Amino acid sequence: MSLKDKVQNLLEGALQENPSLFLIESKIHPDNSIEIIIDGDNGVKVEDCIAVSRAIEHNLDREEEDFSLQVMSSGVSEGLKHVRQYKKNVGRKLKVKTTEETIEGELISATEDTVVLTWKTREPKPVGKGKVTVTKEATIAYENIVEAKVMITF
Repeated sequence: MSLKDKVQNLLEGALQENPSLFLIESKIHPDNSIEIIIDGDNGVKVEDCIAVSRAIEHNLDREEEDFSLQVMSSGVSEGLKHVRQYKKNVGRKLKVKTTEETIEGELISATEDTVVLTWKTREPKPVGKGKVTVTKEATIAYENIVEAKVMITF
């Protein structure tokens, strides 16, 4: 069994221990450095990273293969990659880049196939001079999303 298969099996077992956690990315570099990025429906605590790290590290034999292991939580700068990440961020402001446009708005829902964003914008009045504030809404399929990030407001 390859190192990749061993790590994958151990990782699946560790994530089954805590069903609120899910895998974002797992990489094994040519020098056997293992990089695992996880997220959670309720966020990720340091203890979660430690538990996943131990579940993998304690079940691999360093005599067989030398390796380094890094388990980390998905950062805000990473962007959203998994449907569960969208679902946990409902109510927050996102910046979504699609194949056609970039939209900043509040994520009001996330299904298995699409997200719905809403935002306010100023448009010319239909009659007369001046502008009026209107609320816009867009339903976007995940397949059309090039990049999506949570907007941090202070």
